[in-house]
Amino acid sequence: MKRDKQYYKSLIILSLFASIVGIVVGVIDVIFGKTLLVITEFRQQHFNKLIPYLAFIGIFIVYMYKKFGKNCAKGMSLIFEVAQNKEKQIPLRLIPFVIISTWLTHLFGGSAGREGVAVQVGATFSNYLENKLKIKDATKICLLIGMSAGFAGLFRTPIAAVFFALEVLIVGSFHYRAILPSLIAAFCANATSTFLHLEKFTFNLKTNVTLNFQTFLKLALVGILFGLVGALFTFLLKYFKSFFAKKIKDPIKRITIIAFILSFSLILFQGERYAGLGTNLINASFNGETIYYEDWLIKIIFTVITLSSGFQGGEVTPLFAIGSTFGVFLASYFGLDATFMASLGYIAIFGSATNTFFAPIFIGCEVFGYNYIPYFFIVMVFAHTFNFNKSIYSLQETNYLERQ
Repeated sequence: MKRDKQYYKSLIILSLFASIVGIVVGVIDVIFGKTLLVITEFRQQHFNKLIPYLAFIGIFIVYMYKKFGKNCAKGMSLIFEVAQNKEKQIPLRLIPFVIISTWLTHLFGGSAGREGVAVQVGATFSNYLENKLKIKDATKICLLIGMSAGFAGLFRTPIAAVFFALEVLIVGSFHYRAILPSLIAAFCANATSTFLHLEKFTFNLKTNVTLNFQTFLKLALVGILFGLVGALFTFLLKYFKSFFAKKIKDPIKRITIIAFILSFSLILFQGERYAGLGTNLINASFNGETIYYEDWLIKIIFTVITLSSGFQGGEVTPLFAIGSTFGVFLASYFGLDATFMASLGYIAIFGSATNTFFAPIFIGCEVFGYNYIPYFFIVMVFAHTFNFNKSIYSLQETNYLERQ
């Protein structure tokens, strides 16, 4: 687009629009995030009493979506469809549906994330406001604004949020007109959640690593392994969603049967350890607590089964847990510090599974410190290369010219 007066006028309008979206979505993120923390703490204290009811709450979630949610059940796929002009708009009812169903999933022990909620909430509110204000020819930009705000408000990583939104819709292509308003939305959402005291995960990484040829080779190898694990997660999620849908066509029967198996298995495998977000595993990875060699694999299995059966949430925080525990597992084999390896796994498996490159690098910077950006960059080059262009988002588009 030619940068004439009309371009900058449009940019100013979109920037003002973004500031409103950022503040509102930031407030919603705080309500969602703080409630989720309370729910998590309550579940940890009463796990054995709550987990037997997982199937019943699953029935309730599926029934409510089927009866009243209409196409809200598509979740992130609906966001992609609107961006690709396959759907006209996102119904506002998606916001309460996805928030409440995710709270219930976590309360009764499902292994799921939270970013799906934040991104969907941001995109939904932004799309709704765009239609109300009748902003012309800006549907995709407004979605990117909302997605940036949602991610930044919940995780409090505004720069990574902008890159995540810009990368995730179309791999290998940036919508440059959206960068400024997306940045404004992300920082407004981040400032709002900071002001309202939503906690942020950070870790002051203090590993001394010399970047030489030997270190480069180690980073390349672990990057490949992280890429393969991210691809494995993506493959299993896609496979089991299709497998369960074919084998048990009725969604209510599907979630009932699988949830009973899931709740029994969670009790069998140390119960609370693999339920919920996985923040307990993340904290254990960075605080020198016990990490078992199988933690990452069991967390993959429980998260895949939870999301494939029909429960709501997201994948990102479990991916952080899978990455950090897998990083600790690999540390002794590569002779590298466990927390350093945990940080590399934290970003790289997330990046591999979402098929993003810059977003995980800047998550690493905003969570662990900008001093480690060369290491994050090298690991992500190999993780992104060896994820085989797979993504947890089935409707993600790819600019194949950039991947040749």
